[in-house]
Amino acid sequence: MTRELDGLDLAIVERLSRDARVSNREIAETLDVTEGTVRARVKRMEQNRQIRITAVTNIDRFRDAALAYIWIEVERSEQTAAVAEQLAQITELGFVGVMLGRADILAVTMVRNAEHLARFVHKRISPLEGVRGTQSTLGVNFIKHDYRMARIVG
Repeated sequence: MTRELDGLDLAIVERLSRDARVSNREIAETLDVTEGTVRARVKRMEQNRQIRITAVTNIDRFRDAALAYIWIEVERSEQTAAVAEQLAQITELGFVGVMLGRADILAVTMVRNAEHLARFVHKRISPLEGVRGTQSTLGVNFIKHDYRMARIVG
């Protein structure tokens, strides 16, 4: 059974979301608890799959790359989960999500240019069973890019 995150857990997560390289000792000092408490809570949250500490690519550092959003429509709604699972197996896709609204699925990847995007979509996505069609957009100027979207707007 996975327990709910309490106030201390949330404070640890908030601190790690700003800089995951921060030491347990520094977090403990900030929160006035022991280093062992922080270490145990981080370990528990990782084991319960409540958090995952990972390195994130800074897309601002890629000079010859653009973020591509690929909106995918499936043939029949009952195929959505299967198509999304197939897409999730494509290593070049950094995000795959089932959506409401504009399309059934959104996939996100990095490409060099529009031609590269077209080739990728035609060779890797369009042939998948259940894909009816796609629409793609390229991000050209990112004002804010923050992977710390773990907070729920309250």
